[in-house]
Amino acid sequence: MPKEARLLKRADFLRVYEHGKRFEGRFMTVFILPARADIHRVGITATKKAIGKAHDRNRAKRLLRESFRLSRAELDAVTVRYDWVLNARRSILKVKLEKPLAEFREIASRIATGEDPLPQRTQRNTEKN
Repeated sequence: MPKEARLLKRADFLRVYEHGKRFEGRFMTVFILPARADIHRVGITATKKAIGKAHDRNRAKRLLRESFRLSRAELDAVTVRYDWVLNARRSILKVKLEKPLAEFREIASRIATGEDPLPQRTQRNTEKN
């Protein structure tokens, strides 16, 4: 995944948390906010409190990153480009890739079809923190 397609700064994560829309899943929590860039950008978190040891956090992040990467077709169907923050949940450690992938694709398709009202790009949520 190219560097420009990743959220790297804490301020970017906080902006998405504060102004974005939240989607709860069994294996992940997804936050989205319209992006400033012309591409989807993703940030992935797996906290010590929620997941545990480092090797478990690394596996959770790999599963989420791969789910995002393999969902390129669903993401291309979304007309608005978003900043995505994916937070891992403990239950992701007990499954293989198929289940988190299916859950992420289901969330992406809900966003693409407009089932849920989404945040709009405004001056306030696009300001640099």
